[in-house]
Amino acid sequence: MNQPIHDDDLNRILLKPRFKMKFKESEQEILEQFSKELAKDNCVYTGKVVDHHVVIDVPQEDEHFWSPQLHVEIEKEEGLTIVKGILGPKPKIWTFFMFLHFMVAIAFFVFFVIAYSRWSLDQEYTIMMVLCLLMPVMWVVLYFFGQLGKKFGYDQMVGLHNLLINALSNYKTQKD
Repeated sequence: MNQPIHDDDLNRILLKPRFKMKFKESEQEILEQFSKELAKDNCVYTGKVVDHHVVIDVPQEDEHFWSPQLHVEIEKEEGLTIVKGILGPKPKIWTFFMFLHFMVAIAFFVFFVIAYSRWSLDQEYTIMMVLCLLMPVMWVVLYFFGQLGKKFGYDQMVGLHNLLINALSNYKTQKD
């Protein structure tokens, strides 16, 4: 994992890059390592370790709308410890973004139904069809806004990824 996790082909496209690593060490050892990394004097990130979850945020003074958050889940599976994570926008931003996507989807279907109804009644339906066709354009615009936000938060994503690598640097990943 010398490259940031969002530089591989799939994660370059995804708005919320994901990763999965396997270790021989116990869950508790890895959780303690994250706690130690967050407690270091030179660590600028804030975070919390709760049960088998680690949530790490950028410092409050550096935070902006597109600031990412690292969420790591640690679980036991087949004698190995699995470290899974998502590096993406904070949940409130992601929820808002998904809300916008659903609103566009609902508007698409409403405009389509109205246009179809008007067409079947031999009424004017051009405006509704234009609005209906505009909705996929809105989806593309939302996707590009998400990619733009990912670019604005890129340096912070790299910083969070480096913290992850530092926390797990003492352990050797296991192959499948």
